[in-house]
Amino acid sequence: MASIEDDDKPRKKVTHEIGQDLSLLSVEELNERISLLTSEIERLQVAASKKRASKDAANSFFKS
Repeated sequence: MASIEDDDKPRKKVTHEIGQDLSLLSVEELNERISLLTSEIERLQVAASKKRASKDAANSFFKS
């Protein structure tokens, strides 16, 4: 039975190390990591898109 004090403790932040052993993780933990990595991929894609747009704008400006 979990004590009330356990509820007050901050939950450990989910992190993932590329290539780490997955055999000790539960299905729930694997799904959390999939969600985490999917969000990170989306964030990276947005950043790349913004940089590409900025680069294209600079190239267009200097070609004029």
